[in-house]
Amino acid sequence: MSKNDGLKVVVNNRRARHNYHINETYEAGLVLLGTEVKALRMGKGSIQDAYAVVRDGEVWVNNFHISPYEKGNQFNHDPLRPKKLLLNRREINRLTGLQKEKGYTLIPLRIYFKNGLAKMELAVAKGKKMYDKREDIARRDAHRAIERAVREKVKSS
Repeated sequence: MSKNDGLKVVVNNRRARHNYHINETYEAGLVLLGTEVKALRMGKGSIQDAYAVVRDGEVWVNNFHISPYEKGNQFNHDPLRPKKLLLNRREINRLTGLQKEKGYTLIPLRIYFKNGLAKMELAVAKGKKMYDKREDIARRDAHRAIERAVREKVKSS
């Protein structure tokens, strides 16, 4: 967990950038219960399978798993309950239009605390094909090889 500029990243979805082309990102607030906030502060969350949908003019995140708070009692939360996101009306209308387009989906990229408030970075993404993933891997490997060659050249000079 890193701290910079009041940001404390709790959960990262590293696979999202591998599986999707990211078109736009939005910052959304999260509506959480008290025990969910405490569990998130302890880093007990997972957004690997999470996705967002627009229903009745509101944005909801499904499959966002927050483990039950250890010290919670009967008031503990359901780990997979849908969580509401807080966005401007203009942003919600834009997401509604993009969600209706073929192939676009809303994927959470990371969960973080900004000035004490839980936030989610939400991406409008389109799924990658297998050849796109292989192309990205090849490009990354080539970039690493070039950097390695430059470092060896600098050392030998």
